[in-house]
Amino acid sequence: VQLQASGGGMVQAGGSLRLSCAASGRTLSSLGMGWFRQAPGKDRVFVATISYSGGSTYYADSVKGRSTISRDNAKNTVYLQMSSLKPEDTAVYYCAGNLYRGTSNNARDYEYWGQGTLVTVSS
Repeated sequence: VQLQASGGGMVQAGGSLRLSCAASGRTLSSLGMGWFRQAPGKDRVFVATISYSGGSTYYADSVKGRSTISRDNAKNTVYLQMSSLKPEDTAVYYCAGNLYRGTSNNARDYEYWGQGTLVTVSS
C-alpha cells in the first residue's frame, strides 16, 4: 500500500488547512486510518483516527473541536480538516493505515505510513 499525504503549507494562526491522504495499491475501505504529527525535535504523536467505514472517529485533546477526520472510500482518500490553527500545530503530518480496520491512537498499530506533509503556522 502506498499512502501519499498532501495539502500542507504555511498558514497564519487562526487559519485553516485540509490535508489529504490518497491510497494506492489497496482499497482504502480495507484500512483503518490515522493522522499523526511530528514537531521539530519532538516525538511523533497521535492526531486523529477513523475506522474503515468512517463510523468511528477519535481525536487527540490538542485538536479536538478544531479538526475533523473524514474519508471518501470511493476516492480512496482520507482527509484532515484543521481550523483555528495555532503555532503549536506546526509539524510534519503523517497519514497511516492499519489492517485491523479500526481506530487507534497508537502508532504501533499502523502497518502503512505516508511520507508526511509539512504544516507551518505563523503567529
